[in-house]
Amino acid sequence: MLEAFSDAWNRHDIDALMSFMSDDCVFQTAAGPEACGTRISGPEAVREAFAAAWQAVPDAQWVGGVHFVLNDFGTSQWTFTGTATDGSRIETDGIDVFTFKDGKIKLKNVFRKARPNLPATK
Repeated sequence: MLEAFSDAWNRHDIDALMSFMSDDCVFQTAAGPEACGTRISGPEAVREAFAAAWQAVPDAQWVGGVHFVLNDFGTSQWTFTGTATDGSRIETDGIDVFTFKDGKIKLKNVFRKARPNLPATK
Protein backbone atom coordinates (compact mmCIF):
# COMPACT_ATOMS: atom_id res chain seq x y z
CA MET A 1 0.00 0.00 0.00
CA LEU A 2 2.71 2.53 0.90
CA GLU A 3 4.56 1.77 -2.32
CA ALA A 4 1.39 2.51 -4.31
CA PHE A 5 0.83 5.67 -2.23
CA SER A 6 4.38 6.79 -3.05
CA ASP A 7 3.85 6.05 -6.75
CA ALA A 8 0.73 8.26 -6.70
CA TRP A 9 2.81 11.12 -5.24
CA ASN A 10 5.34 10.76 -8.06
CA ARG A 11 2.56 10.71 -10.70
CA HIS A 12 1.06 13.84 -9.06
CA ASP A 13 -2.25 11.95 -8.92
CA ILE A 14 -4.38 13.63 -6.25
CA ASP A 15 -7.38 11.33 -6.72
CA ALA A 16 -5.23 8.23 -6.22
CA LEU A 17 -3.60 9.78 -3.14
CA MET A 18 -6.91 10.60 -1.54
CA SER A 19 -8.20 7.06 -2.16
CA PHE A 20 -5.66 5.92 0.46
CA MET A 21 -6.81 8.45 3.09
CA SER A 22 -9.47 7.83 5.76
CA ASP A 23 -12.55 10.05 6.08
CA ASP A 24 -11.06 11.59 9.24
CA CYS A 25 -7.51 11.95 7.88
CA VAL A 26 -4.86 14.27 9.29
CA PHE A 27 -1.70 15.57 7.60
CA GLN A 28 1.09 17.03 9.73
CA THR A 29 3.55 18.98 7.60
CA ALA A 30 7.32 19.18 8.00
CA ALA A 31 7.23 22.89 8.84
CA GLY A 32 4.90 25.37 10.44
CA PRO A 33 4.10 27.27 13.60
CA GLU A 34 3.09 24.28 15.73
CA ALA A 35 5.35 21.66 17.33
CA CYS A 36 3.91 19.20 14.77
CA GLY A 37 4.54 21.60 11.85
CA THR A 38 1.06 22.45 10.61
CA ARG A 39 -1.84 20.12 11.40
CA ILE A 40 -4.31 19.81 8.53
CA SER A 41 -7.52 17.87 9.19
CA GLY A 42 -10.20 16.44 6.94
CA PRO A 43 -10.18 15.16 3.36
CA GLU A 44 -10.76 18.49 1.59
CA ALA A 45 -8.07 20.35 3.52
CA VAL A 46 -5.61 17.45 3.15
CA ARG A 47 -6.34 17.28 -0.59
CA GLU A 48 -5.54 21.00 -0.96
CA ALA A 49 -2.33 20.65 1.07
CA PHE A 50 -1.15 17.63 -0.95
CA ALA A 51 -1.80 19.44 -4.25
CA ALA A 52 0.07 22.51 -2.98
CA ALA A 53 3.29 20.46 -2.89
CA TRP A 54 3.19 20.13 -6.69
CA GLN A 55 2.29 23.80 -7.14
CA ALA A 56 5.35 24.81 -5.09
CA VAL A 57 7.65 22.26 -6.79
CA PRO A 58 6.12 21.20 -10.14
CA ASP A 59 8.76 18.50 -10.78
CA ALA A 60 8.59 17.10 -7.22
CA GLN A 61 9.58 13.46 -6.80
CA TRP A 62 10.05 11.18 -3.80
CA VAL A 63 12.71 8.63 -4.81
CA GLY A 64 14.39 5.61 -3.26
CA GLY A 65 11.40 4.77 -1.10
CA VAL A 66 11.75 2.20 1.67
CA HIS A 67 8.45 1.25 3.30
CA PHE A 68 7.60 -0.57 6.53
CA VAL A 69 4.22 -1.51 7.99
CA LEU A 70 3.39 -3.22 11.28
CA ASN A 71 -0.27 -3.44 12.27
CA ASP A 72 -1.66 0.13 12.29
CA PHE A 73 1.73 1.85 12.03
CA GLY A 74 4.03 2.43 9.05
CA THR A 75 6.91 4.48 7.69
CA SER A 76 8.20 5.52 4.28
CA GLN A 77 11.75 6.80 3.92
CA TRP A 78 12.58 8.74 0.75
CA THR A 79 14.68 11.44 -0.87
CA PHE A 80 12.69 14.46 -2.01
CA THR A 81 13.94 16.07 -5.23
CA GLY A 82 12.73 18.96 -7.34
CA THR A 83 13.35 22.47 -8.55
CA ALA A 84 12.46 25.51 -6.44
CA THR A 85 10.89 28.58 -8.04
CA ASP A 86 14.29 30.33 -8.10
CA GLY A 87 15.80 27.46 -10.10
CA SER A 88 17.77 25.98 -7.22
CA ARG A 89 17.65 22.22 -6.76
CA ILE A 90 16.11 20.47 -3.78
CA GLU A 91 17.51 17.13 -2.64
CA THR A 92 16.81 16.12 0.94
CA ASP A 93 15.98 12.98 2.87
CA GLY A 94 12.80 12.50 4.83
CA ILE A 95 10.38 10.07 6.37
CA ASP A 96 6.62 9.81 6.65
CA VAL A 97 5.22 8.22 9.79
CA PHE A 98 1.74 6.77 9.28
CA THR A 99 -1.12 5.64 11.47
CA PHE A 100 -3.75 3.47 9.76
CA LYS A 101 -7.43 3.01 10.48
CA ASP A 102 -9.52 0.33 8.76
CA GLY A 103 -6.90 -0.14 6.04
CA LYS A 104 -6.61 3.58 5.21
CA ILE A 105 -4.16 6.30 6.22
CA LYS A 106 -5.52 8.26 9.20
CA LEU A 107 -2.33 10.24 9.92
CA LYS A 108 0.51 11.21 7.59
CA ASN A 109 3.22 12.88 9.66
CA VAL A 110 6.19 14.23 7.65
CA PHE A 111 9.77 14.74 8.84
CA ARG A 112 12.33 16.18 6.41
CA LYS A 113 15.99 17.11 6.80
CA ALA A 114 16.65 20.87 6.70
CA ARG A 115 19.20 21.19 3.92
CA PRO A 116 19.94 24.32 1.88
CA ASN A 117 18.94 24.07 -1.77
CA LEU A 118 21.66 23.29 -4.30
CA PRO A 119 22.65 25.92 -6.89
CA ALA A 120 20.56 26.08 -10.06
CA THR A 121 21.96 24.14 -12.99
CA LYS A 122 22.67 26.11 -16.14
